[in-house]
Amino acid sequence: MTLDETLAGKEIPEDIKKDLLLVTIPYLSFDNAVQQGHLVVHANVAEEVQNIFKKLSEIRFPIARIIPTHVYEWDDNASMAANNTSAFNYRVIFGTNRLSNHSYGRAIDINPMQNPYTQHNGVIVPSGARHDPTQQGTITVEIASLFKSFGWQWGGDWQERKDWQHFEKP
Repeated sequence: MTLDETLAGKEIPEDIKKDLLLVTIPYLSFDNAVQQGHLVVHANVAEEVQNIFKKLSEIRFPIARIIPTHVYEWDDNASMAANNTSAFNYRVIFGTNRLSNHSYGRAIDINPMQNPYTQHNGVIVPSGARHDPTQQGTITVEIASLFKSFGWQWGGDWQERKDWQHFEKP
């Protein structure tokens, strides 16, 4: 898989594309097998993303899958419904016309089925998702602290709505 392949099918401004890198991420799956996934991230965070995911593997935090969003035809809802961990997706923040930090490769969503997003209208997405910190693959304070130690912010800390899956580096 190449960076160009992961950016196909979407009009993305060149000034954003030039800063993106495709990184290979070894991870522990829910069946305890070591897998390799791919994240498209901003070049400035690529090394720390690899370090964070290495630490997640070391503490045996399972991840369902890590596949670039182009495989889901850039459909964030389809990616979340597949419980896919993803980073770059050129899109706006739900309910706004502002670009998401995902549009710059500076945000990551992890295991959306275990770590759902609550929309402003109270609807939980993806459908059927449930945040239960006792279940494997659910973001806990320990996992959030790992990201925060690298300067990332966690959507689980947000007051107005929770986005348990979301980490971003502004």
